[in-house]
Order: sequence, then structure tokens, then C-alpha cells
Amino acid sequence: MAWVVLLAAGLFEVVWAVGLKFLNGFEKPGLLIFVVGAIVLSMALLSLAMKSIPMGTAYAIWTGIGVLGTFILGVLFFEESINWVKILSCVLILAGLIGLKLA
Repeated sequence: MAWVVLLAAGLFEVVWAVGLKFLNGFEKPGLLIFVVGAIVLSMALLSLAMKSIPMGTAYAIWTGIGVLGTFILGVLFFEESINWVKILSCVLILAGLIGLKLA
């Protein structure tokens, strides 16, 4: 169950990171409240997952989910550039996350 909680924490990290893209320098108070809520929920879930998963592993996976998620959404929806070096880098991050889960 802790791994599911950690996955949810990572997904909420992606939510708040993408939300920052839409804030336009904190000009949208309603969206700011949503982003802050996602940050708090993400960190609360991370903390809960750390009760069962070692801190270093949990934090690395949490940030890895955030990195991969925001990268993929950036490419798909925000026209961010992509090349083979970025793809290889993401594959290596993913391999590291899988390795941490299996270790």
C-alpha cells in the first residue's frame, strides 16, 4: 500500500508542477490555492509513504515520478523540444526508479 501512496504523491507532484506553468507569476489566486493544495497533498502522501519505505528510496522515486511526468506532459502539451539525449536520460531515470523499487 505504501508504494501506491508514493505513486499518488508523485502524481500530485506532477499536478502542482504543471499548475505552476499556468499561474503566470501568481496572478490567478484560485489556481494558486489549487497548486498549494496539490503541494501539501503531495508532501503529506510522501510523508505517509516514508513510514514504510526508506527515506532515500521514497524521495528519489517521488522526485523521479515528478521529473518524468512533467517532462512527458511538457512534450505532449506544451510543445517542449525532444531529442534522443532527453529520451535516453528519461529511460535512465526510469531504470533507476525500477532499480530502487526492486532493491
